[in-house]
Amino acid sequence: MISQRFSIGPADAEIAMLQWGESGKPPALLVHGTGFVADVWDEVARELASTYTVYALDRRGHGASHKPGAYHFLDFAEDVRRVIDALDLRETYGIGHSAGATDLLLAAKLRPGRFTRLFVMEPTVMDPRAARSGGLNDESLARVEGTLRRRAEFESADAVFGRYRTAPTFADWTETSLRAYVQHGFTALDDGRVRLCCTPEIEYAMLRPIYEAMEQVYIGDARGNPFASLAEIDCPVRIATAAKSGPIYKMMAARAASLIPRVSTMVFENAGHCVAQEVPERVAEAVREFAK
Repeated sequence: MISQRFSIGPADAEIAMLQWGESGKPPALLVHGTGFVADVWDEVARELASTYTVYALDRRGHGASHKPGAYHFLDFAEDVRRVIDALDLRETYGIGHSAGATDLLLAAKLRPGRFTRLFVMEPTVMDPRAARSGGLNDESLARVEGTLRRRAEFESADAVFGRYRTAPTFADWTETSLRAYVQHGFTALDDGRVRLCCTPEIEYAMLRPIYEAMEQVYIGDARGNPFASLAEIDCPVRIATAAKSGPIYKMMAARAASLIPRVSTMVFENAGHCVAQEVPERVAEAVREFAK
């Protein structure tokens, strides 16, 4: 099955999209996590395409989508809203990972009634009822700033694959998922080298709000703190965690579960944070199970 590429929006605010399967089936909308691209969903999307018209987007700052410099949680949610409106998606099954899962949770408030259910894997969530004052602690600040030292250019796509294949983040990814990320998460330069689409500078701008949410110090911008809106989500939500991921992800999942009205939870055993790229067939199975 060949996925189709298209985009929505004007050139200066373009959102790159993928579609698997025929139009006319119930829509499923897949949203990736920080640093990745729509293509990393390929194995999950192929499994679901017999039942759904499957869409995935490159989140702003990633892949072929626009890179505007504004990376607050509501900016990403607004992009999801734009996709829903542009494609006139109704009765939508939203499936998201990490910060991409947060995009869907917040978009549910922006377009109430458009989602039939949400399946979210380890969303980034703060509990606004327990917000703390002050900024990031020194350890978190060092981690965010460390992103700026990340290597952005490589000799070739093969060099990226070789390096990432043994990196802890990607060690358990399927070869298909990792090759999809290397192919579409990098852009070719004139000299034959390749460069990250989501540059270290862009990822730094994205990670600061994420770490602020983790530490319960996220304030938001002029639009305020959006996380109280999780209490108004009007469809069933399943929150999944992965047994091998870090404690903070489980903590944020628990916060989300305490805020969302119609919520259930599950755990992927023997999997890490990037569960959809590690065990895509199990993710597709869990997504189908929740649809029952």
